[in-house]
Amino acid sequence: MIGIIYSLLAGLIISVQSVFNTRLSEKTGFWFTNAWVHGTGFAITLIILLLLKDDGLFKLPAVNKLYLLGGAFGVLIVFSVTKGITLLGPAYSIALLLIMQLLVAMIIDSLGLFGVDKMPITANKLIGLSIMIAGVIVFKIK
Repeated sequence: MIGIIYSLLAGLIISVQSVFNTRLSEKTGFWFTNAWVHGTGFAITLIILLLLKDDGLFKLPAVNKLYLLGGAFGVLIVFSVTKGITLLGPAYSIALLLIMQLLVAMIIDSLGLFGVDKMPITANKLIGLSIMIAGVIVFKIK
């Protein structure tokens, strides 16, 4: 249950943050916005890291170096979402984002990529994804 709550909270925060980033970008430019988003995120995270006395830095040598690209992905995420919302509006852009996110997550699960447990693609999953796609098409019809 707590996982569902965290996931719903993340969806709420991502949607609001995406609109905030787009509005900030309209006034200050994309690259300032991206630097601001990641800079303030870094500062807050660093404060929390220091307060919690987390020893994660010492565990870094054991991490697959590929996984260190998460920050670079963050830059691409902010760029893509900001541009998508600018061109399509928040609801349509985020709907497409969620479909692609679910599709890629399903592929990662089914192939067991990046160390996740393999989960087969079932008819129910394909039907659910199809319903989401149909919902976006219906949503977009004028």
